[in-house]
Amino acid sequence: MSAVLPVIIGAGPAGLRAASALVEAGLRPVLLDESPAAGGQIYRQPPAGFGRSRKTLYGFEHKKAQALHALGARLEQRLDYRSGALVWSAQDGTVSTLSDGRVQTVPYTHLIVATGATDRVLPFPGWLTPGVYTLGGSQVALKYQGCSIGKTVVFAGTGPLLYLVAYQYAKAGVRVAAVLDTAQAANGRAALPGLLRAPALLTKGLYYMGWLKAHGVPINSGVRQLGVLGNDKVEKITWKQQGADVLHELACDAVGFGYALRSETQLADLLGCRFNFSESDRAWLPERDAFGRASKTGVYLAGDGAGIGGADAAELSGELAAYALLQDLGNDIPAARVQQLSRQRAAMTKVRRALDHAFPFPEDWAAQAEDDMVICRCEEIRVGQLREAIRFYGVSEINRLKAVCRVGMGRCQGRVCGAAAIELLAHETGMDVAQVGRLRAQAPIKPVPVSAFAITHMAGSDTPRQATAALRGDGNV
Repeated sequence: MSAVLPVIIGAGPAGLRAASALVEAGLRPVLLDESPAAGGQIYRQPPAGFGRSRKTLYGFEHKKAQALHALGARLEQRLDYRSGALVWSAQDGTVSTLSDGRVQTVPYTHLIVATGATDRVLPFPGWLTPGVYTLGGSQVALKYQGCSIGKTVVFAGTGPLLYLVAYQYAKAGVRVAAVLDTAQAANGRAALPGLLRAPALLTKGLYYMGWLKAHGVPINSGVRQLGVLGNDKVEKITWKQQGADVLHELACDAVGFGYALRSETQLADLLGCRFNFSESDRAWLPERDAFGRASKTGVYLAGDGAGIGGADAAELSGELAAYALLQDLGNDIPAARVQQLSRQRAAMTKVRRALDHAFPFPEDWAAQAEDDMVICRCEEIRVGQLREAIRFYGVSEINRLKAVCRVGMGRCQGRVCGAAAIELLAHETGMDVAQVGRLRAQAPIKPVPVSAFAITHMAGSDTPRQATAALRGDGNV
């Protein structure tokens, strides 16, 4: 029998729990992670010598963060941990990485994909002004770089992360001028029965809101038509309340925004996994069974990269994916533990539905999007250009739209503009979001410098041949 070569992509909550289960079973997996230290986005570790305490950084979650970081430290000597490894392609049997400026390929027999999620971006006038960040980017600045995105900050959008980041900034001593939520207060009240299933989560959310209000931070709900004013930097943010014509203005020098999260599914796509449309995520997601098995044999999906569930759910799904891998190898798995994990995840799924009701997607965004607003910053494509292309070419599918006007064809490969472009296409054609399709992934899913191939070639490795095949999407050179 050939050697078992398990590889895990992502060292966040899902990836670390998967690694732990495999190590305990006697395997030595390869753990690839783009960040310099394990923890993922939610538990991103600060650099050495960082001045703030972990309790200040992670708040109520500091014990979970500490436990996960400790787990990563314990595992380092028992697996092949490769930090700073950007995975930019994957195909049958190999994963392509960029590490220390060199292109490398990593073979595998079994692959756990735990790629996590990023902010879902819905552009608004002025969103490209210097000083505008996503909520995730705002968190990175605070947690990893120890700085604020501005002196007077407004946070806008919707979702639990909106209030968490606002609280973290205010707690760190930054002046938070306002929180602007597109969800209405009535949404939260209607979702309350479902949120009572997770009293700890509900208590934390209410605490964040109450703390912000008690410290003079205005919270505005039902916000629409956001805009940023300023030439070289953010000077003001503007908005209207839903159903009202009064334009509000507030001085600030930075804005953090986001509309919940979107799963990073590009690697699953390159691997040939089947996708299904998820109404709750408003996106096409890779198909997986209750354990995390993908439709592609030997591929397992875990964490927010296969559907947004949060850090706790990600840990559960990572462990379950590892058990699926072990079971497929013929190993016995702990039945009682599996049942416990499955029950916990089912309960979290119900809470996720309640959160969706509390923080609904602003479905009227596309109707309000102005023609002169840039939607694809890589290719400088404006909303009006998309509308014109849709009407002129009769486009009704997102990849066709990409072909005729280059939206989603730039450096981000649609990771930033894709969700908004799909919403706009659906609105203009009168179709459901599911009907207009999804952007097909292309390697490299993130930019890889040509110099990396040259450096690898000069080192005398045959890796460039394999990497070129991965870049072309086939096994031939």
